Amino acid sequence: MSESGNPSADPQSDFLSIPIRRVRGDLDADLPLPQYMSDRAAGMDLFAAVDADVTIQPQEAALVPTGLAVAIPAGFEGQIRARSGLAIQYSLAVINAPGTIDSDYRGEIKVALINLGKKPFTIHRGDRIGQMIISRVYRAQWDLREDLDETGRNEGGFGHTGR
Repeated sequence: MSESGNPSADPQSDFLSIPIRRVRGDLDADLPLPQYMSDRAAGMDLFAAVDADVTIQPQEAALVPTGLAVAIPAGFEGQIRARSGLAIQYSLAVINAPGTIDSDYRGEIKVALINLGKKPFTIHRGDRIGQMIISRVYRAQWDLREDLDETGRNEGGFGHTGR
């Protein structure tokens, strides 16, 4: 951020350095690290580290490895989300969207995909299978009270504003 509180014009100032390692060492050296696919992309694409094709049948789920582990700093999380192209073209979704990578997790990142379509979907080595967004996390402390402040909405929910 600049002194005025506006985002900095220098995109490099917004980068966070995150340690990363290949879980299987050189076995996955042919796969790229997570990467932004455009200058203003929010998410980094993740690549499938499968040794053989994985076919996900309609209405079935699969845990697809990326071959990577990360050390996300405290105060941040990794969010695993679907790729929009796979979602709209093949009805492939992240089943626990968004999946969370906590800052104390050091295991392999895997993407939990579900095929909501009508045809089997096959994942090949190196396919882009999801995206990861790094976000700030604020931990909360509960303040138990007898009453909460009133709002215009109050308890209205689940479609109370119309369709």
